Formats: sequence, structure tokens, C-alpha cells
Amino acid sequence: MPEAIAEEVKEVEDLTSENVTIKQKRELLKASEVYLDVRFVYPDEGEVWDGSVPVYYRRTGVFEETSEGMADVIEQAYDNMHPSKREQWEQEQRKFWEDFSGNVTDEFFYVIMDGEWHCGHEFPDNNNPSRRIQDIKEKGYTLSSKRMQCEECDRSKMHRQIVRFPRGGPTGYETMSDELRERIIRVLGRYDVFENTTRQQGLLPDHKFPEIRWDETVREDNPDDMPEEEIEEKFQLLDNQRNQQKREVCRNCFQTGERGTPYGINFFYEGDEEWPEDVPEQGPEAEQGCVGCGWYDLQKWRAELNKRLQEP
Repeated sequence: MPEAIAEEVKEVEDLTSENVTIKQKRELLKASEVYLDVRFVYPDEGEVWDGSVPVYYRRTGVFEETSEGMADVIEQAYDNMHPSKREQWEQEQRKFWEDFSGNVTDEFFYVIMDGEWHCGHEFPDNNNPSRRIQDIKEKGYTLSSKRMQCEECDRSKMHRQIVRFPRGGPTGYETMSDELRERIIRVLGRYDVFENTTRQQGLLPDHKFPEIRWDETVREDNPDDMPEEEIEEKFQLLDNQRNQQKREVCRNCFQTGERGTPYGINFFYEGDEEWPEDVPEQGPEAEQGCVGCGWYDLQKWRAELNKRLQEP
């Protein structure tokens, strides 16, 4: 571990309780997530929990970069992972998942519910296991990821673990009900903005303003009776493949400052391929840096491109 990171880890550990050990700070570049690998000791129960606690995790609104902020998240995790709270938490989650029984994702959740590390081979057979994990995250759960050696698979594989924060995480994540999700699809006319066609199945509401650029001030409630004007302003519809593709494009933009080009067409109706220097990288003001990029609003981007092509 680099000396500067080791000093940072020691500083965070000094701010936490004596029953917390921080092993290392770890960054998952692909997802732009930062974890602290920890060991929690619960002496009265004679139990130990080895896990990873996200301290920079856009999905649940955790963006801690100071030692004090990271220590606070660790202490919250220590409290939530306390063995005395396990039974009630599991009962609450089983009740929540009753509404989703039989949709396959619930079977994945029950595997991971115990808070231990699980290799991919432990989950049910499924033709899209990544989507199932994504579904769990979209319901507000905090999942940690770590590549580790699996003794049964006899090779290094990605493992996942749930941290028993409340759904939505320590600071709350913008979630939506299944009813609202279907209503958004109806309001937007089942229009696939990437394919420029309507379709009856396979569409997902996509936030035009990508989540990787959110901070805690961006998140808000998504009521089932959200006005149609707000739906049209905030969302567009993509299939799962394009939704994942947009995530990768926006992640690359966040990490490199290079804005995306749908279909490989280097056209921006505002700005150019570089993230504007006068626009912050995260927070509500960051949305202005997305305007003009095709991935931000594919329907408007297509209309502006066609308008440009028709100019003499």
C-alpha cells in the first residue's frame, strides 16, 4: 500500500472505535467506487465480520473524501452490522421482497442477505446475473464488490457482499417504485431513444443526468404521481444493453473528461468533446456539462443533428 494511502487509512482508523480495524483502501476503477476493507469485532457476541464498506459509492449517495467523513460511514456500518440487529433486518427484508417473489432477483438477494462474501457460482443459474445484481442495487441496497480467490472455482473471481445499511444507504439514494417505473415508460410513449422506435417490452427509464455525477444534493424523492413534465425532463428510455453502454460512456467521461459520441458521431449541439473547464464534475451544476452530449438527451441530439444537416 502506498505510504500516503497507508497514512490516510491509519488516520481514519484512529477516528473509529477500538473494535474496528481498517485493512486497506481499495478503488474499483470500473465502477468509480472506493472501499475500505475492514474487520469488525463484536466482543460481547464473540463474532467477527470481515468486509468492505464503500466510502465513495454514488448509488447510495456516499461521497466521502475526508478522514472524518469516512470514519463516520465506518461507524454507521459497524452499528448496522451488529449481530443483534441481524434478525430484525432480515425479517424486514423478507417482508419487502414478498412483493417480488418469483421474479428471480429475490433468489439472488436471499443468497447474499447474510452479509458474507459470495462468489458468482453461488447464485442461481441465470442468463443475465449482472442484471439481477443491478436490480438489487436499484432497490437501494449497498453491495460491495471484490475480486478474490474462490477455493471451489479454483481461480480469482468477483465476489459480492451486502452491507446492512438501510435501503438507500447512509444518506439515501433516489429510488423509484415499480409503479412509477411503468408509468414513466407509458408517459414517454415506449419510445426507445437509441433505436428511434417504439417497442412494447425491454425498456428502462434512464436518468438523462448520469448518476455518476450526482452528489447528495441531487437526490430527491420520486413520487408515483410525478408530473408528466418532470418525467419528460428527467428521463429517457433505453434497453438494458444501451443503458449499460451509457453507464460506461458516462463513467469514462467522469474519469477522463472526454464526452461521449453516440454511433461514433462527433457532434455536440452545445460544447465539444471536452468536459467544460468552468463546470464542476459533480453536483447539480454538473448537469450543464452534460448538455449537448448525445447520450444526455438522444432525442434532442438527433433533432439538432438533423437540423444541422438540413442547413444550406
